[in-house]
Amino acid sequence: MEKGELLSRYCCRLIAVERCAVLTKESYRLEIRRFLDYLDDNNTALQNADTAVLTSYITERRGTDNINSGSAAKAISALRSFFRFAMDEGLVRDNPACIIECPKRAATLPEVMDRETVEALLETVDVKTPLGIRDRALYEMIYSAGLRVSEAVSLNIRDVNLEEGFARVKGKGNKERFVLFGKKASDKLKQYLKEGRGKLAGKVNKTDALFIGRNGKRLSRKGIWKNYAKWASYAGTSSHLHTLRHSFATSLLEGGADLRTVQELLGHADLSTTQIYTHVDVGILRDNHRRFLPELNTAQR
Repeated sequence: MEKGELLSRYCCRLIAVERCAVLTKESYRLEIRRFLDYLDDNNTALQNADTAVLTSYITERRGTDNINSGSAAKAISALRSFFRFAMDEGLVRDNPACIIECPKRAATLPEVMDRETVEALLETVDVKTPLGIRDRALYEMIYSAGLRVSEAVSLNIRDVNLEEGFARVKGKGNKERFVLFGKKASDKLKQYLKEGRGKLAGKVNKTDALFIGRNGKRLSRKGIWKNYAKWASYAGTSSHLHTLRHSFATSLLEGGADLRTVQELLGHADLSTTQIYTHVDVGILRDNHRRFLPELNTAQR
């Protein structure tokens, strides 16, 4: 089987059988393409790719491409997936990637902003133009609902209920969930639909997408990131767009929300992913410690 056909069939499996998100599929495709090129460069047939070959490949990736532990773990995950496919296709007899231990990822705390900083950043957006009106509505929505960028991109007009303040979004693995957003985000969305979107769409509405660019087509992830970086620089912050989602989660916990609620609103499959936010605000932990164990804190004020 030729390399192109092999990759094409593998990608079809990722979508149809493993139900991977489009971004995951593309990431795995690129990784497996590198791996197959590596086999060609080393005159190694796929059926002869054992654990030693895979380990050498990962070692080369870490040395040549300088990938970190997280990227190495993703590469191993892609290899495991690919060899499952290869076994089902009868191309190999076993999965050598299964016994390769994934490197531990360094535990890093998410960057967050307090509400005042977020509001100051959003106020920086110039709403005198259709593009500015769109950006303000977009980033208010991301912050108020805790959206991933991909979820904001995929929103259609029919997915949003402005009066009730909720939207249906498609998250990782194409899993749908409902998210909530506040009155401020709702007001900005109404302004965008009334004053901004029609001017961007022109006479012919080319798409049902909620957020569109100056060409009338669905706004891209790259476009959203680029625009946010501009407004963030004007506000004097170096925060990344995903920080709005992190800040949303932290604000919920500060307000007394339980982890399960935050997990549902963020669309996390595993509660352990949500638990990282409990480590962000040491002040909250300290206050709770003093509240529930006052006898241990009489000496510290």
